[in-house]
Amino acid sequence: STLGSEEWNPWEGDEKNEHRHRVKTSLQILNKSTKGKTDHGVQIWGKAAIGLYLWEHIFEGLLDPADVTAQWREGKSMVGRTHYSFITGPAVIPGYISADVNSVVLVLNGREKAKVLYATQWLLYAQNLVLSQKLQHVAVVLLGNEHCDNDWVAQFLKSNGGFVELLFITYDSPWVNDVDVFQWPLGVATYRNFPVMEASWSMVYDKRPYLCNFLGTVYKNSSRQELMNILKQDGNDKLCWISPREQWQPQETNESLKNYQDALLQSDLTLCPVGVNTECYRIYEACSSGSVPVVEDVMTAGRCGNTSTQHSAPLQLLKSMGAPFIFVKSWKELPAILEKEKITNLQEKIQRRKMLLQWYQHFKRELKLKFTNILERSFLMNNKG
Repeated sequence: STLGSEEWNPWEGDEKNEHRHRVKTSLQILNKSTKGKTDHGVQIWGKAAIGLYLWEHIFEGLLDPADVTAQWREGKSMVGRTHYSFITGPAVIPGYISADVNSVVLVLNGREKAKVLYATQWLLYAQNLVLSQKLQHVAVVLLGNEHCDNDWVAQFLKSNGGFVELLFITYDSPWVNDVDVFQWPLGVATYRNFPVMEASWSMVYDKRPYLCNFLGTVYKNSSRQELMNILKQDGNDKLCWISPREQWQPQETNESLKNYQDALLQSDLTLCPVGVNTECYRIYEACSSGSVPVVEDVMTAGRCGNTSTQHSAPLQLLKSMGAPFIFVKSWKELPAILEKEKITNLQEKIQRRKMLLQWYQHFKRELKLKFTNILERSFLMNNKG
């Protein structure tokens, strides 16, 4: 199911490139990572693409160099009393970076087996730094498994006798308790180089030629197939930008990325059918573009969903923050939505776009505030000596 998932997130070439770059970059890295010591510092080691969503989209931080293919990239940001530094790239390897602070956030990919093995190496490395008292505090931001099969990481949590104080995890994990485990958004597909998008005049005010869009894989016997059939029945597929494919393609070309971004920017609604999980990158990418997500609001198979708050699953994080989306329980509701869309005037659409773009900005600001407050409370208030 992982390979068939449109939301599978490879962290390109990490494992392959590492040995090649160890000797070449080790001295340069050691020099860089011992610069600028600070008392209240948190270093973020970005070893999964969701780290870029955290840094560039939520923290609004810059990276040097700007080249996305660079072996080593870093950025700095001050939030409240805390200095944050972020490092990422294939040359960031266990054993060759020394933490110049006593608090680290590890951003890891636990999507499937090979990624879990790689993430475990990083956790064991961090554990050694804690045991040797080179590190005092560790938190993890985890791209979790789409079925919420994340048992492998449980042993590392402090609440289970491990050393990881805080876990921020994607999808509606039943572990989320807002004490030491917090839900984290999937965000945009940074591994496909989806950019930080600034709201522009045209994004807000221009008439958009399409009612809706869906560019994606249509799996056999899925609700996506039902969606295609419903669009064709009413001829709405002619009024929407629809580009289905039968097989998922992990590699994005410049042309396909531009095509996808154009579809978002030229459609008033973005159709978001479930994949392996209800949450998908498309939801956040639509928000970035001022195109209202029409979300299929159903639980997918697996272990996601919290029985104590089942009524709000899935997408509990988005719903708890008042996401102004259109939620549907079945695509049979779509024709009525599109009929209403046809008679909605431009002025109403402009107001709706403003509301969506403002909400999304607020969502990211609140997440940054929540994330930094949790770290400050857990790390800085508990510093020994």
